[in-house]
Amino acid sequence: MDTTKVRSPAVAGTFYPSQPVHLRQTVRQFLESAVYLHVPPPKAIIVPHAGYLYSGPVAGTAYRHWLSDGQQIERLVLIGPAHWVPVFGIAATSFTAFATPLGEMVVDLEAVEKIRPFPYIHISNPAHIPEHCLEVQLPFLQEICPQARIVPLLVGDATPQQVAEILSVFWSDSHTRFIVSSDLSHYHTYETARRLDMATAMAIQRQRPNAIGPEQACGRLAIQGLLYLTEQSGMVVHIADLRNSGDTAGSKDQVVGYGAFLFTNPTKVDG
Repeated sequence: MDTTKVRSPAVAGTFYPSQPVHLRQTVRQFLESAVYLHVPPPKAIIVPHAGYLYSGPVAGTAYRHWLSDGQQIERLVLIGPAHWVPVFGIAATSFTAFATPLGEMVVDLEAVEKIRPFPYIHISNPAHIPEHCLEVQLPFLQEICPQARIVPLLVGDATPQQVAEILSVFWSDSHTRFIVSSDLSHYHTYETARRLDMATAMAIQRQRPNAIGPEQACGRLAIQGLLYLTEQSGMVVHIADLRNSGDTAGSKDQVVGYGAFLFTNPTKVDG
């Protein structure tokens, strides 16, 4: 593979361990210690994207539910907010792969070409180069489904309806899964954060996108887009984990909220 077309890690050694052995051990620990809900493997998940010290256990709770499904996953659509570079619409990429200390995940460039005709889709490698919200998901995916190809997308000033439209392109594919990367409330006191994050969790579980305000989640637009897509589809949303940095590794003076949400198909009942 042409290494000049591979996106290098931006936050290895800061958000997560840079040594492969340590990184793999850390990811496995998060997965093995996670609470497991006895639900079907999710079609989509919402996971946080802070440093592993803070949000890794919560992310592991979501990814734990793909361990039994990993070999069935061929494509992963990853979508989250653009933190560092202004983005008009939604930023895709022409990189051939994204690298972490565990190796490379191949970008599904055919899938990228499929959505390029949408006027709000733009190829912007500069937006992806410093971005952490998708990168921190990759080590989990490399442990669960390293064979899968990824479609990395960053949301700028797009609308939730545009996000839903893009996700719908791949939704019917039984071998595609979806990851929305988002933290919840930012820098409130512990009790205020718990109240705000519970309200957000209820809006997500009830699939009410308009009930999520700008201050409730940094990946709000991506979350809302997913909810616009699923609210009429009969999907069931499970709250697998809901904590904040005051629960994991930080002080309780100013905390950041994290949630793990699973979107599953309804269970069929015989009779």
